[in-house]
Amino acid sequence: MSIHHQAIIKEGAIIAEDATVGPFSIVSSKATIGSRTRIDDSVLIDGRTTIGKDCHIFHGASIGCIPQDLKYAGEDTDVVIGDKNTIREFVTIHRGTAMVGTTEIGNGNLIMAYVHIAHDCRIGNHCVIANSSALAGHIIIEDYA
Repeated sequence: MSIHHQAIIKEGAIIAEDATVGPFSIVSSKATIGSRTRIDDSVLIDGRTTIGKDCHIFHGASIGCIPQDLKYAGEDTDVVIGDKNTIREFVTIHRGTAMVGTTEIGNGNLIMAYVHIAHDCRIGNHCVIANSSALAGHIIIEDYA
């Protein structure tokens, strides 16, 4: 495991031995990061977030923060990200709400810079989401979109 000495890894986080975490990144105590996943600098992995293997998360991404939903009351909800995803600069992915509970990203997706994926979204496999797109809560995108 290659964790930069200026990264903050909260006690309880599960990080694969061959994953990397860059400087100034923060990984929550409830996060799980898979094999060969690369987290660049200044990334926030918050809450109960699971990231699969062979993912690359670029500078400034924020994953697993609380949803922007007035009904959210602090429930312990999730973000689940599959394998082989590329998540570019300054992407935000919010955790689910009590209604659904999980925001899900499948396998092999390209999520370009400045994309926002709100609470309870489900993104299938092998999708491309273009720069600066914003998905409201509960959006479903099927495979190969």
